[in-house]
Amino acid sequence: MKNLIIFRAFLIAISCAIVGTHPLSAQAVQQTKGDFQDKFRQIDPEDAPTPNDYRAASGAPGHKYWQQKVDYKINVSLDEASKTLNGGADITYTNNSPDTLTYLWLMLDQNDVKKNSIAELTQTTDETGRISFNQVRRAQVMRASEGGFTITKVTNPAGAGLTFDVVDTLLRVDLAEPLKPGQSFAFKVDWTLPMRDSRLIGGRNGYECFTKADQDGNCIFLAAQWFPRAAVYSDYEGWHNKSFLGRGEFTLEFGDYEVAITVPADFAVSSTGDLVNANEILSPAQQERMAKARASYRDPVYIVTPQEAAATEKAKAATTKTWRFKAQNVRDFAWAGSRKFIWDAMAVKQPGANDVMAMSFFPKEGDPLWSAYSTKSIAHTINVYGRLTFAYPYPVAQSVNGPVGGMEYPMITFNGPRPEKDSAGNLTYSDRSKYGLISVIIHEVGHIWFPMIVNSDERQWTWMDEGLNTFLQYVAEQEWSEAYPSRRGDPRDITEYMRSTNQVPIMTQSDSVQRLGDNAYGKPATALVVLRETVIGRARFDRAFKEYSTRWRFKRPTPYDFFRTMEESSGTDLDWFWRAWFYSTDHVDISLTNVREGTLDTQNPDIESARRIAERDAKPIELGQLNNKGMKTYADNDPSVLDYYDRTDPLSATKGQKTRAATARAALSPEERAVLDVKDRFYILSLENKGGAVSPVILKFTFKDGTSDTVAIPAEIWRYDARKVNWTYMTAKEVTQVELDPRQETADVDRSNNYFPTRIEPTRLEVFKASQGPRNLMQDNDLAVSQESIQTKPAVSPKAGAGAAGAGAATGTRPNR
Repeated sequence: MKNLIIFRAFLIAISCAIVGTHPLSAQAVQQTKGDFQDKFRQIDPEDAPTPNDYRAASGAPGHKYWQQKVDYKINVSLDEASKTLNGGADITYTNNSPDTLTYLWLMLDQNDVKKNSIAELTQTTDETGRISFNQVRRAQVMRASEGGFTITKVTNPAGAGLTFDVVDTLLRVDLAEPLKPGQSFAFKVDWTLPMRDSRLIGGRNGYECFTKADQDGNCIFLAAQWFPRAAVYSDYEGWHNKSFLGRGEFTLEFGDYEVAITVPADFAVSSTGDLVNANEILSPAQQERMAKARASYRDPVYIVTPQEAAATEKAKAATTKTWRFKAQNVRDFAWAGSRKFIWDAMAVKQPGANDVMAMSFFPKEGDPLWSAYSTKSIAHTINVYGRLTFAYPYPVAQSVNGPVGGMEYPMITFNGPRPEKDSAGNLTYSDRSKYGLISVIIHEVGHIWFPMIVNSDERQWTWMDEGLNTFLQYVAEQEWSEAYPSRRGDPRDITEYMRSTNQVPIMTQSDSVQRLGDNAYGKPATALVVLRETVIGRARFDRAFKEYSTRWRFKRPTPYDFFRTMEESSGTDLDWFWRAWFYSTDHVDISLTNVREGTLDTQNPDIESARRIAERDAKPIELGQLNNKGMKTYADNDPSVLDYYDRTDPLSATKGQKTRAATARAALSPEERAVLDVKDRFYILSLENKGGAVSPVILKFTFKDGTSDTVAIPAEIWRYDARKVNWTYMTAKEVTQVELDPRQETADVDRSNNYFPTRIEPTRLEVFKASQGPRNLMQDNDLAVSQESIQTKPAVSPKAGAGAAGAGAATGTRPNR
C-alpha cells in the first residue's frame, strides 16, 4: 500500500500550485484568530512519514531497513543490419522484505514508443498549430513500425512457462508459489528489441548512423533500458509500478550482473562492469596500452588509436565477437558499441580507496574536443565528488559519445557535444561546445553517485538525483577553472524562474513538473548553494551532506531522510527552508522600505537645546517668509511691542530644565549614566517580505568615511511576523547607504527595492529600426509598377469566403485562426 502521508504531501503541494495558496495550508495546527503565518512550523510529524523501524527520525536507515536484491545473467546479440537486439536473461529475485509476494513486476521502459502506450497517446502539441520536420518524420516512422519489447517467453528454471501480462511499460510475472520473506525465485525472460533512431525518435538510447556522402556509413549503438528490469518493491510504496511516460527516470534494485554481448568482430564495446575476457577481445598491442593506462595518472593513453578506428571504419566485419562483463552491486546495466570508437583511458588515484580507470569512447567526429577533455573531466569529477561524498566504489568510469546528449548508468555515461564544421568545412568548436562537453561529463559521471549509488526514487522525486547532482556539478565546475561559466547554481541565475507564474513546487511528481530544467535541476541546486554558502556555512554543510551520502550509499533514501539528516548533522533547524524552497512556489523578495537614524537623548538640556536649534535652522525657510525678506514690519516701526519672548530663542535651555536634569541624573546608577553618554547612532530598518519565502537578511552598511560593514541576520528574524519586521543597527559612524543582499546570494528576485536611499539602476538601451512593413507581392515577383498592373483584377476575390482563406494561405496574407 502506498504511504498515505507521502501522497497527502504531494496532493497539498500540487493544490498549492493550482490555487495559489500558501504551502501546506491544510495544517493540523490551525490559526483561527488573525492572519499569523507560521513559516517556521515544523514539518514533522504532520507532513512527513512517521519514523519507523525502517527509517529513523535522525534521517538514517532504521535498524530494520531492507531492500530487495535482483541478480542477472544475460546473453544479448546485436543484429547490425536490422539494428535489433535479441536477448535472454536469467533473473534471480531475492525477497528481503517482510512481505510475501505473489507476483513480480518488471519494467519495459522502451514500450513508451508503442503506438498505444500511455506516453504516445498522451503526447500534446502547442496551440499554434506549427509542426517541425522532425515531428512529421517521427510520426511517419511511428506509423510504419512498432517499437518496444517483444517478450517471446517467460519460464522457470525447468523451462516451464510462467503466466505473464504486459501492462503498458510493465511486465507482471505471476508466481506459481508465494515468495516468502528471505526466499529467492529464479526465472528466465527472452525478448527482442528493435533499437530506435535516437535523433529522430528521441529517448535515452538507440543508434546514430553517419550516412552522409562525406562520412563512413557506420553507426554508434547505445543500449540502455534494453532488458526487462525488476521494478522496485520498497518499504514506503510497495511496488513502484507507475508507467514510464518518457520523463520520470528509473528506480531500480541493486544486484550482480554477468553479461555477454555479441557484436560485429570489429566493434569496440564500452559497458557497465569489468571486461573479463580482454585477452580474447583486445590485440596484444591494445592490452599493452591498457597496462600503460593503468599507470598513467596525468594523461590518457589510447587503447584504440584514431588510426586504428579509421582503418576499421572502412570495411564491416563478417564475423562476431562476444564481450563479457561482470558488475557487482549495481542497479542497472548499459553498454555501447561501434567500429568507429576511438578509446582512451587513464588511472585516477583515490586516497585510501581503489584506483579507477577513467575511459572515453568516441568517433573521429568528436575530436579534438573529446581527446582533450573527456577522460580528464571524468578524473576531475571522481576527485571532487569523492571528497564531498564518498570514494568512487567501482573499477571503471566511462564517457561515450553518441546521439544521446547526456544520460547515466553505473560505470558508463552517454554524452553528446562535438565540434562543428564551419562554412568552409573546417573543424572548429565554440566555447559553448567546450564547456558543454566538460559540464555534461561532470554531470553524467556525477550521476553515478546520485542516483546510481545513493538510490533515490527519480520517478517520484526527480530533484533528489538531478538537483543534488547539479549542485555538486556546480561545485566541480567552479573547481575546474576560475570563473567557469556554470549554467546553474549561482543564485543570480534562478531569479527569473523564481518570480514566474509557470511553475510548481519542487516536490511535485516528475511527470507533472512544468519547466523541468528549472524545477528539478536549477532550483534545488541553487537551494543547496544558498544552504551551503549562506544559511549553514560550508564546513557544517559539507559535513552534513557527506553524512547523508554515506548513510544512504547503496540504499534508497526519500526526501525526508535527506531533510532530517541535513538538520540533524548540521545542528540547524531548516523546516522553514524546506517549506519555502521545496514545498511552495514562494520566492525571495525582501524590500528595504525605510531606514531611520536616531541618537540617544542625553537628557542634558544644553546639548539637547543646541541639537534642536540646529535641526530647526537646517530646515528651509517657508516660502512666504522668504518672500517677505526686507519688508518693514509693525515691530520695526514700534519696537515697544517686543518683549522677553522676542529676544529669547524658545528652544534654548531654561534654568528649571537644567536643575531638574541634574537632579534626575544624580538619581541614576553608574550603569544608567553610562547609557546616557553613548554617542553611537541607531539605524532602524523597516523590512517587508514581498515574495513569501522567509530568508536570511544580508545587509551592507556603507559609512561616510568610505568603509563598510556587512551583517548576516538569520531567517528567524521573520518568526513573529513573516511579512514585516523592523531591525536596529548601532554604530559610531554615519551611514550613507544600506544595501540588501549585496553579494546576491539569497536569490532575491527584485534588486530595485534592495537599497536605501533608493538608487537608479543602470541599463543599456538597444537601438533598432522599425519593423518591416506589409509584404510587397510586386516586389517579391520582380514586377515594376505599370498601368496594366494597376488595372489587373485578382484571380480570387479577397471576400470569397473559404476560397479567400485558401488564397491567403498561399500568398502570405494572414488566414483566420
